[in-house]
Amino acid sequence: MLRGGKTSICENCALASRVRWNGFQRKGSSMKKILLTIDGSDASLEAARFLVRLGFHEEVGIDVVTAIFEPPSQKGFLVDGWSEAWLERKREKAARSFKDVQEIFHDSKVELRHLIRDGHPGEAIVKLANELQPDLVVVGAKGHSAVGRILLGSTSDYVATHVLGSVLVVRPNEDSGRRQHLRVAIGCEPSPPAEMAFEEFMQLGWASENDVQVVEVTDRASFEESSVDQAAKEYLDRLRDRLVDVSRSAQAQVIHSDHIGDGLVNYIESNQVDMVVVGETSRGGFERLVLGSTTRFVLRHAPSSVLIARGRSMEDFQTGQMVHQSAAT
Repeated sequence: MLRGGKTSICENCALASRVRWNGFQRKGSSMKKILLTIDGSDASLEAARFLVRLGFHEEVGIDVVTAIFEPPSQKGFLVDGWSEAWLERKREKAARSFKDVQEIFHDSKVELRHLIRDGHPGEAIVKLANELQPDLVVVGAKGHSAVGRILLGSTSDYVATHVLGSVLVVRPNEDSGRRQHLRVAIGCEPSPPAEMAFEEFMQLGWASENDVQVVEVTDRASFEESSVDQAAKEYLDRLRDRLVDVSRSAQAQVIHSDHIGDGLVNYIESNQVDMVVVGETSRGGFERLVLGSTTRFVLRHAPSSVLIARGRSMEDFQTGQMVHQSAAT
C-alpha cells in the first residue's frame, strides 16, 4: 500500500491484453484521456457501460482509478495483522472490479490502466484528476429517485464540484438500456461557456451512432418577440448542421421557460434524453466550491447523465491549432 497520495498500479494490469503502456504514456500523443472512477458498485460499473454505449471513433486511453480509504481509527491497529488483512481484501476487491471493467470494454478501442489511490475517495480522485489532467473524468451517481438525484452522492458531488476539468456524472437509466442509440442534448446559447461545451463535445471524439439535439432555452417574454425566437432558431440550425458528421441524427429545438435549468430538465424528461451537456467556465480557488446555478440545478434534478464541460479538450484543440498555424507561417 502506498501512502501520502502516491499511485500504485494494480498487479493484474499486466494481464490485460488490451493495455499497451508505451502507447498510452507517450508524450505528444493526441489520444484522448479519460479518468474513470470505480468502487465495485453497480453505479460505477454502469458508468463504464455508459462510456461503451457512447462509443469512440478513435482510440482512447482510460485510467481506471480506485480509492481505498482506511478510516483513521484503523490506522496502527495491527492486532494479529487485522489491519493489513483488511487492506489486502480491499486491494483484491479493487482488482476484481478492474477485471469487470476490462470485460465491459473488451470489444472497444481503448487502452486501460488501473490505478489505486490511498485516501478519501472524493479527495483522492480530485487530486489524481488535477495531476493527470484528463480530457474527461467519469463518475457514477447512485441516486435514481427525484430525492436521490438531488442528494447525488457525496463522492459524485465532490468530484463534480472540485475537479478542474470536465466531468461526466453517469446516472443509471433503465430506458436508456433498452434503446439502440443514445439521445444526447447539448444546452446551447450564444455565451462563452455554452459555445465551449458544444465545441468540446465535438472534439471529445464520440462515435457517430448517437442522436444529438441542440437546445436553447429562452424566457417566455422573448417568445413574444418573433425576431428573438427566429435568431435563436437560426443559431441552433447552424450548430445542428455541424453535427452531421458526429451523430446519427441531429435536431435543433428552441424551448421557452422562465427558468433555464427547469426548462432543460423538463425537456430532458419529456424527450427521454440519456445525457445532457452543459458548459461551465473553468474556475479556481473558492469559486470551485459552488457550481453555477444552471449547472447545479441540472445536475441535481435531471434524470439523465450530465456532462459538465469546462473546456480542457477545447483548450488543447485551440493550442494545437495555434501550433499548426505558427508552423505554417
